[in-house]
Amino acid sequence: MDNIAGKKPALLWVVHICTAALVALWVLPTFGLLVSSFRTGDQIATSGWWQALSTQESQLPAIRIAGEEAPKDGGFVIEGNLFEGAGAVISHWGTSSREPEAYEPGAVADLGDGVTLTVAENGDFTMSSATSMADLRMPRVYVSAATPPEFTTSNYGNVIASPLAGQSIGQAFINTLTVAIPATIIPILVAAFAAYALAWMDFPGRALLVAFVVGLLVVPLQLALIPLLQFHNWIGIGKGYLGIWLAHTGFGLPLAIYLLRNYMAGLPRDIIENARVDGATDFQIFVRIILPLSFPALASFAIFQFLWTWNDLLVALVFLGTGNDQQVLTGNLVNLMGSRGGDWEILSASAFVSIAVPLVVFFAMQKYLVRGLLAGSVK
Repeated sequence: MDNIAGKKPALLWVVHICTAALVALWVLPTFGLLVSSFRTGDQIATSGWWQALSTQESQLPAIRIAGEEAPKDGGFVIEGNLFEGAGAVISHWGTSSREPEAYEPGAVADLGDGVTLTVAENGDFTMSSATSMADLRMPRVYVSAATPPEFTTSNYGNVIASPLAGQSIGQAFINTLTVAIPATIIPILVAAFAAYALAWMDFPGRALLVAFVVGLLVVPLQLALIPLLQFHNWIGIGKGYLGIWLAHTGFGLPLAIYLLRNYMAGLPRDIIENARVDGATDFQIFVRIILPLSFPALASFAIFQFLWTWNDLLVALVFLGTGNDQQVLTGNLVNLMGSRGGDWEILSASAFVSIAVPLVVFFAMQKYLVRGLLAGSVK
């Protein structure tokens, strides 16, 4: 009965459930980060992103009464509004931190010495006294209010082009693009030539070179950071974009050569041999036949390399520097976490800006990813 046609095995359902769970674990936090990046700091501090569309009841910070007194009905009054902008609806209020919800909107509170205070639902207040209140210390009002949903795009304006150097990530974004794009293109160009030679050209020691490339895949890059930096200083490159491009190229070449070589070796031999019979050189075969057919593998490695260089922090710190004009996005976000750890709206907008470009690259080229990774696994 377990092998009845059309019946899915139990293991397949487990795979589907696990896949759905992994997708949810990735999508939900990302969506939450996107929603939070459009909310204000007060909204983020008082409610979760899943409550962004609902009205929130919260205890607002104490507000001190302020205003100029005016004579009225034989006495003096101070009138105004507790909120700078409209939107909050007061449910309870009080004049003491011990009883912040002692009164309902419209109730009259006796402050002593003939002074009374009343607060309306929309925040309008009236403070009255039979005598002048010029020398009176103004009381503080504790308010429990319902605030409607509020969204803004100013968070992105602040993090991309803010005049405050410690808050803006605009320069870091440009620095990251300057690092990631050449550090993705250069290894592909070098690895494509090497992979073709290892796949289709006969020369002594080819098998040893393939084994050497595979061995380099397991070498930790941390072992080479300091020696490589010393070598850069010795040849006069020092810290700069050229040095980090060469570093990322060296660290990315083993995987690139391995993926491309496996893919190129799986291409039909008849096409290559027919081209050679027609008089094509190895360079012509590589440019006109191999490269167009190897686009899935090239795109697959481009995704890996771009994501690696975009999200890199360690190599950038070692080979580029920590100055404001040299920092990449990851380094800038680390500084924001330390200097602006309470400004969640700034952090969420900055984080989403940093992952937006990798998401676009991945979804634009993801259809080639599996094809490139499975290259050479079957014949």
